Amino acid sequence: MTSPFPRLTSPLPRPAVAGLLLAAGGGRRLGGRPKALLGHRGRPLAEHAVRILREGGCDPVHVVLGAAAGRVRAEADLSGCVLVDNPGWAAGMGSSLRAGLASLAAAGADAALVCLVDQPGVGAEAVARVRAAYRSRATLAAASYGGERGHPVLLGADHWAAVAAGAADDRGARAYLRERASSLVLVECGDVADPCDIDTPADLGRLEGPGSPPRPGRPTG
Repeated sequence: MTSPFPRLTSPLPRPAVAGLLLAAGGGRRLGGRPKALLGHRGRPLAEHAVRILREGGCDPVHVVLGAAAGRVRAEADLSGCVLVDNPGWAAGMGSSLRAGLASLAAAGADAALVCLVDQPGVGAEAVARVRAAYRSRATLAAASYGGERGHPVLLGADHWAAVAAGAADDRGARAYLRERASSLVLVECGDVADPCDIDTPADLGRLEGPGSPPRPGRPTG
């Protein structure tokens, strides 16, 4: 009996869920120390964040640079990444999100998994969990920590134009996601990740020195 279904001669293409790392900040409250260059386990934070995006299943990875972009390119191993310069980085995170989404749109990605460079406690397992929420270019998903939305955030490509239109100053996609809470998939990650930012000198203690073992209860990525 002939099957009514056509036989596939090749597997369906895997959706391009790209990693988007926002790494342009100048670290104003850290005395002007660019966050991308802060040391974590012996390497710059930007390099660490790229690695966990890849280990979490994101491909390709686009990195938005701003403050000390030349030094970041020279000191962090970002090989294989698409590096996006944001000359307006000082205006706030919104400009970096717009620059990153424009770069991904040109590359034809299906979704952006957005990570912040100053959250070293968010590892590959959290990235993989949020990435697994992708269903279509209309997907909206985010990590949740005890019921509170955080990063990483997954933005299907259908949302990029509207997100970019509302991104300004230090406003990213927060308002957009809040308005669409009913369609936002929250993925609990509190058991595997720590979403705390490195914003002030007091926060620097969350960074780990060369050879430091991963903290209990956190992913190794």
